[in-house]
Amino acid sequence: MNAKNKSEQPEKTNLHPRNPHRAQYDFKALIKACADLRPFVQINAYGNESVDFANPLAVKMLNRAILAHFYKIKYWDIPTGYLCPPIPGRADYIHYIADLLAVNGKVPTGGAVRGMDVGVGANCVYPIIGRQSYGWHFVGTDVDTKALETAQTIVKANFDQKSDIELRLQKSSSDIFKGVFTETDRFDFTMCNPPFHASLAEATQGTQRKWKNLGKGKPQQNKVLNFGGQQAELWYPGGEQAFILKMIEQSKVFGKQCRWFTTLVSKKTTLPALYQQLKKHGAADVKTVEMSQGQKVSRMLAWTFLEHSAGNGPM
Repeated sequence: MNAKNKSEQPEKTNLHPRNPHRAQYDFKALIKACADLRPFVQINAYGNESVDFANPLAVKMLNRAILAHFYKIKYWDIPTGYLCPPIPGRADYIHYIADLLAVNGKVPTGGAVRGMDVGVGANCVYPIIGRQSYGWHFVGTDVDTKALETAQTIVKANFDQKSDIELRLQKSSSDIFKGVFTETDRFDFTMCNPPFHASLAEATQGTQRKWKNLGKGKPQQNKVLNFGGQQAELWYPGGEQAFILKMIEQSKVFGKQCRWFTTLVSKKTTLPALYQQLKKHGAADVKTVEMSQGQKVSRMLAWTFLEHSAGNGPM
């Protein structure tokens, strides 16, 4: 890469100010942290170093290098077909939660701050970023036993399993919080990246659009998207709106055990129904935070059933 091309790459100012991924990828530093990335780095049409984002293995190696370089993760791997999420956008969610918890502008750090990642997945990315950025304690939940086994391997290789990141199996596909909240649990926040699509067919169409945007035409039959994803990660009957409506309804039961419930919302048209549901169930405060990465626009929806939830220390 020549100096001219380097200077032409702008900072990603749409990411959170504390997000360490605002700069363009420094592939020399990433390869130094993870040599496995080297074979996948190539010069793109603009004369810059990059990877083929339509190649699932290249994307996985990029994630492995990012986690090694920025978050000091010694081991990270996921099975073929499981969600391999882009790290910069995931980090943004963590930093906006930190703002939500801040007291007089100061973000609380350390293991006294406890969060739950609903649908932690095999990648365990949110707990990794939250733990390494702020020292928070995480409970990750999932309905997929294989995903939890993989996440457990990552946790065991990098963390103290009980004091840093704890994983719990959600045995009921119809429950979100029941069965993974204990009577003594107190959380400062929950977080979730809900299934976006309403059906497998809709998820497949989304895959085809992404392949087209990557300039690869139609994917081969049964070919997974570059970022992968299992059924529970990609689709839910009724899509994200149905999932989040259920989440809001079920959160009311545990309203005294958690300061802030949060979720990502991809579709802006989903928000009115969610606001109505929150009003119906008596949320004391609701916040919506706009987030974006490149052309993708999302938002964090946060709600609480506790009066004066902001401005206090950990639960």
